[in-house]
Amino acid sequence: MGCGKMGSALLSQWVAGPESVTVVDPMASDLPEGVALVPDREKIASQRFDCIVAAVKPQLIDEVMPAYRENIAPGGYILSIAAGYSAGRLSRLMGDAPVVRTMPNLPAAIGRGVSGICPGPHASSDHLVHAEAFMRRAGSTITVDSEEKLDRVTAVAGSGPGYVFEIARAYAEAAMAQGFDEDEARDMVLGTMGGAVAMASEPSAPGLEELRNSVTSKGGTTAAGLDALNSDDGLSDRLHATLQAAYDRAVELR
Repeated sequence: MGCGKMGSALLSQWVAGPESVTVVDPMASDLPEGVALVPDREKIASQRFDCIVAAVKPQLIDEVMPAYRENIAPGGYILSIAAGYSAGRLSRLMGDAPVVRTMPNLPAAIGRGVSGICPGPHASSDHLVHAEAFMRRAGSTITVDSEEKLDRVTAVAGSGPGYVFEIARAYAEAAMAQGFDEDEARDMVLGTMGGAVAMASEPSAPGLEELRNSVTSKGGTTAAGLDALNSDDGLSDRLHATLQAAYDRAVELR
């Protein structure tokens, strides 16, 4: 139900599986081959689905979703990607239907997402297993046992690409101040960040602190840069504040 940016990102990965998929969205277009598209519920009024994905904007859920109560097949469940809308609230809205909440992030569009998953009211182990397998097509998953913890996943991973893009933007801007043009700065910054992340992601990689130390010679250029970057623990404190602010907002929305 709904196929905006995040719904489209996930759909691009889900279509690799065996399920048949129907999208209900009056505005959607250019969907992957094999996906059925209908503008409203009238076109699927008599159909039943094993999994209904709630992907409409959170502020539209109360208005849109109740009409689809009868479309849930026996034993089926709702997989919600709507931020700020609790599983319990959605379950009650849908006649006590089983709900699993997930919080994906944007790199799901290229199969590199990180998705938090939380079983909600009436969700069975089979529902959770399906949701985990479904979301793993779009990247890695972390399953938590409470929506409070899912809000923390939202702060770290769900909103995380925004932090990374902003850090990369500022890093590239600083590189341009060193005399490089925009394309050169972007290539150097993204190449450096991508290479460092790939290196840290190797199964045999040491811890992040050890990796940092491995490129930091006493009195060298990296040490000088790091001293400026994290003077008075400014970077660490700011990142702590960033995650706390995002978590607090997630709680407010729920």
